Amino acid sequence: MSRTLQLAEELISRPSVTPDDGGCQALLAQRLAALGFACQTICSGPDSFRVTNLWAKRAAAPASAGAPATKTIAFAGHTDVVPTGPLAQWTSDPFTPTHRDGKLYGRGAADMKTSIAAFVVAVEEFLAANPNPALSIALLLTSDEEGPATDGTVVVCEMLKSNGESPDWCIVGEPTSVQRTGDMIKNGRRGTMGGKLTVKGIQGHIAYPQLARNPIHQLAPALAELTTIEWDRGNAFFQPTSWQVSNIHGGTGASNVIPGTVVVDFNFRFCTESTPQGLQERVRAVLDKHGLEYELQWTVGGLPFLTTPGDLVDAVRGAILDETGIQTELSTTGGTSDGRFIARICPQVIEFGPVNAMIHKIDEHLAVAEIEPLKNIYRRTLERLNASLAP
Repeated sequence: MSRTLQLAEELISRPSVTPDDGGCQALLAQRLAALGFACQTICSGPDSFRVTNLWAKRAAAPASAGAPATKTIAFAGHTDVVPTGPLAQWTSDPFTPTHRDGKLYGRGAADMKTSIAAFVVAVEEFLAANPNPALSIALLLTSDEEGPATDGTVVVCEMLKSNGESPDWCIVGEPTSVQRTGDMIKNGRRGTMGGKLTVKGIQGHIAYPQLARNPIHQLAPALAELTTIEWDRGNAFFQPTSWQVSNIHGGTGASNVIPGTVVVDFNFRFCTESTPQGLQERVRAVLDKHGLEYELQWTVGGLPFLTTPGDLVDAVRGAILDETGIQTELSTTGGTSDGRFIARICPQVIEFGPVNAMIHKIDEHLAVAEIEPLKNIYRRTLERLNASLAP
């Protein structure tokens, strides 16, 4: 059994349903401390939802005269996992690592305990061959990525910012690959912004509509117009901004009552061509145009970020090519990740990890043959970035 697989199994065997860390970070901190990392645990949140975060850093020696300035590469990830779902539907216990047909089964196998194991073993191997590297190495781990993400990575990033500390490069170990490890990396993500629209009418008997005002009828033309708007056209890295309704709530439950209000939940997934303020103003303009009486609440879940090809993208691309022969694809598709918080303090952030086909599913699994290449790609990336800092 490889050291990466062994560590992945140790992590999977620790139940860590969000926000519980299950002791994963303590295990990792012990291994990192043996490599010379200074490890800091940051707990956050109320007792009912206590989050554990780890910031571990091994600083490089000060750069010698004439050498490039020391830079920091951070690996970021989460030790929490989503709930298992019905245990009876699992073929084997989700927290007992199990092998079948060349696959490793267990909750977190793909998302993302294998990535974390690969981070750590890659760092161990890199430092064994380069005991005095030119770059600093850090790990940022949280147990609040699968939850509300209010006491996790964002808290650590705020702490680092207040301390005047920030990494130069960051790799988030989210499962980004599609068919084979290395075929896709995320060099950015769209922003997310939710809205809750309450349109007010006048409740009344459905047989006397002249004595009431139906907010659903009033909303319908505005809703139809909002669905046809081209918010932007995207760009070379992002698809166009999208607007989608997720829920509509109206009525009292009785079939003979005109409701007094209707509530609509909607969401923008927006690219760097749009801003939250601009999108909000355009929505309000449509609602005002149709003469609606309304209240509107907004929640910005994250801003878009983009890392254009440069030091980090080139290093990861080269590492993937050397290890697998794959010419990786850059993509910004999919949902959000903690990369949105890290991008506030780090100029170059990418996401790269194993195949994502089974994440969050019953019988979550990962092909064992994909694990060592993942670790090797992380190690090769360290080697490439370190070489770029050599005098």
